[in-house]
Amino acid sequence: MRTEKYNRLNAVNYAKKWALSRNPDFYDFDLLGGDCTNFISQCIYAGSGQMNFTPVTGWFYRSLDSRAPAWTGVEYLYNFLIDNKGAGPFCKIILPQEAEIGDIIQLGNSDGDFYHSLIITETIIQSELPPDFLVCAHSFDVKNKRLSEYNFAQARFIHISGISK
Repeated sequence: MRTEKYNRLNAVNYAKKWALSRNPDFYDFDLLGGDCTNFISQCIYAGSGQMNFTPVTGWFYRSLDSRAPAWTGVEYLYNFLIDNKGAGPFCKIILPQEAEIGDIIQLGNSDGDFYHSLIITETIIQSELPPDFLVCAHSFDVKNKRLSEYNFAQARFIHISGISK
C-alpha cells in the first residue's frame, strides 16, 4: 500500500459547496438521526479519493443500504479514522493549535458522548488566546460558522495524516 497526502483544499472546497444543501449522490440522513457525519465523510472522501470497503469496520458509501457504520456514525467514524491500518484516511488526535483546514472536530457532552462532526474551513489566530475555527456542518447546516459559537462540553480534534491506497 502506498501513502498519499490528503488534499485539504479539495475537502474544504467540497464542504463550502455543499454546507447549505445536499449532494444528490448521497442519501440525506437528517430524518435518520442526523446528516453531520455523512457530510463529513463526503468531505474527507473529496480530499482523499479513497474508501475502505472492509465489511463492518471499513469506511464506504455505495447507497443507503450499502455503507459502513463509520460513514454516518460519529463514534464509528472516530474509531475508523484513529485505528485504520488499511485503505483510506488515517488520523491522530491533536491539540487545537495543531489543527489545519480539512481536519475534523467532534463535539461531545460532559458524559463523554460525542454527538456532532464538523470540518475546519479556516483557522482564526487570536493573539494570546487559543485559535478559533470556521467550520462547516450538516444536521444544523452551517457554512463558515465560528466554533466558539457552539455550546459543547468537550471537543476532539482529528488530524488527517494521510491516505493509504
